[in-house]
Amino acid sequence: MNQPPVVEWTEADEARSARWRSENGAPPPRRIVIADDRTKADDAYKLACEGTALLWRGDFHNARQLLTALARRIDRRPRKAPPADATQAFHVHRAAQNHRARILGMLLVPLDATLAVPLHRAPDVREACARAYGPGEPAAAEAAAEAADGTEGPDPTASLVSLRELLALVGANEWRRKGVEIPALGGDRIHPHYGVFSPARGEYVDLVAEAPLPHDELAFDIGTGTGVLASVLARRGVRRVVATDQDPRALACARENTERLGVAGQVEVIEADLFPAGRAPLIVCNPPWVPAKPTSPVEHAVYDPGNRMLHGFLSGLADHLTPDGEGWLILSDLAEHLGLRPHAELLDAFAKAGLTVLDRLDITPRHPRARDTSDPLHVARAAEVTSLWRLGLADRGASLQ
Repeated sequence: MNQPPVVEWTEADEARSARWRSENGAPPPRRIVIADDRTKADDAYKLACEGTALLWRGDFHNARQLLTALARRIDRRPRKAPPADATQAFHVHRAAQNHRARILGMLLVPLDATLAVPLHRAPDVREACARAYGPGEPAAAEAAAEAADGTEGPDPTASLVSLRELLALVGANEWRRKGVEIPALGGDRIHPHYGVFSPARGEYVDLVAEAPLPHDELAFDIGTGTGVLASVLARRGVRRVVATDQDPRALACARENTERLGVAGQVEVIEADLFPAGRAPLIVCNPPWVPAKPTSPVEHAVYDPGNRMLHGFLSGLADHLTPDGEGWLILSDLAEHLGLRPHAELLDAFAKAGLTVLDRLDITPRHPRARDTSDPLHVARAAEVTSLWRLGLADRGASLQ
């Protein structure tokens, strides 16, 4: 088992160390200075740009204000017009996103052994942290509280995390509590776990809810995530759905959601790399739609280097479909508008996999970014179409291009 990363710094002339927590795999900062309510935003921004992290020891609300001030300083930097070339514009945009994340990630807060933040006016983040990192150490609560109060006891700083990540954990936990309303489920809600892609963009769900079912005895849902598509199929009357995923968080999330929705008796959630054993007359997959490197757990649902999942699904589909079955590929064409995946490449992949296109259902995006003209990728987003490709074995008929 790999040892957790450790971060080291000097505080009050003493060498200190703690566990480093980073869900996106960012390495521990090489240099840390102490910051508090007296720290000026301009000084903090300069240090962050130089690669120096700031460990906050002041009021928690003031730390949030400093994070906002850092974001303003990043955003007020002169912006160049996005490149005319869509592919170059995408890469410039991703680089700017990564730069912003790196700078804002330099403001750190401590967590004690119970996953509480030992700072004045800090909210209770233990539930959110436990759901992302695993449980804390309840036996350490009393000792951590004593240390935070200034009495004798161990140092309450058991680990460090960027404030930006911590706020994301809290936000994700609220999504999990409240859930996302899904019209295709009659307004019932899906509750996404941390690191599992939320079905807030409902176009792809609507496609699965409206496409004509070829059979109702069995379906495979490949890469189930929250379990939303498996649940829609079950609600539509598919008697048995086998939903697969590799991510433990997604597996737990899908099982919880199918239980909430009352379809757990129809949906079996199993760990698998793409396909389960056997064949089915309906196999559904909504793979990541952009062939680029993800930088956080939840981005794995959007970015897939080399289209691994897309090509894996297509290349294995014929071996898992029944002779008269259908494979439903739900895919946005945003990558095509960004010049990252030619349309001809997708059609060629169908042919090489021994598949034919039986039909295609299209839907345009409803999310606000498609209408945001200030977005550097606006032209591509405005042209985006999400399609449900109904695929069959090649000997079933002529292909629709």
